[in-house]
Amino acid sequence: MDPMYTGSIISSLCTIAGAVPAMFLKHVSHRGRDILLAYTAGIMVAASTYGLIPSAMKLSNIYVLTIGVLLGTVALTFLDSCLPHMELERKEHPFQGGHPLLLIAMTFHNIPEGLSVGVSYGSHVADLGPLVSFAIGLQNVPEGFLVALYLVSHGVKPIYALLCAASTGILELAFGIIGISFAGQFSAIVPYGLAFAAGAMLFVVYKELIPESHGDGNERSATFSFIGGLLTMIALTHFIR
Repeated sequence: MDPMYTGSIISSLCTIAGAVPAMFLKHVSHRGRDILLAYTAGIMVAASTYGLIPSAMKLSNIYVLTIGVLLGTVALTFLDSCLPHMELERKEHPFQGGHPLLLIAMTFHNIPEGLSVGVSYGSHVADLGPLVSFAIGLQNVPEGFLVALYLVSHGVKPIYALLCAASTGILELAFGIIGISFAGQFSAIVPYGLAFAAGAMLFVVYKELIPESHGDGNERSATFSFIGGLLTMIALTHFIR
């Protein structure tokens, strides 16, 4: 198989791989859930600031980065204001419980991520494809885990949670293929897409994950877990590159 498509496929499959462990955490304690959410938040912050943002800067400049991050933040703010805020305890239907912002945000920001991976390979710039694919694929693992864990912990059946996580990965793969096919037309938006994904991710961390993990008396353990996730992602990026 063409390495360009292999890179896009592996990057997208990382979302599903990350979701699988969350399927077995249905009965995790509230404290354990807060710790896991905080750990995932730390990983996502590091993925944004140590992976996506540097990649965007490598391809552009501070002005493009600022625009992209702000676009991602504004887009998620708009979604947050438009989506209904439902009670977390309603579990009659797998998609009734919980604020849908997290799932929609992950789906929404996977579009520019997929395009970025595809265009990076299609551009034929030396080592750009593997670098972007690695950065996005690595942070897709905690994203998949987060989506599945969030849904399972709010009463969604594990199989539905896995399917939701898988759907975001499949969407990213589809846009990765589009990016490869139309690399010339989309090449200019790659740094914007990377910065957009970083802004969207940071919004979700601060708006959803940190409040979720700090609202029930587990602030100290969640804080240390956040730092642990941050250092884990930085170490992985450092040693695997």
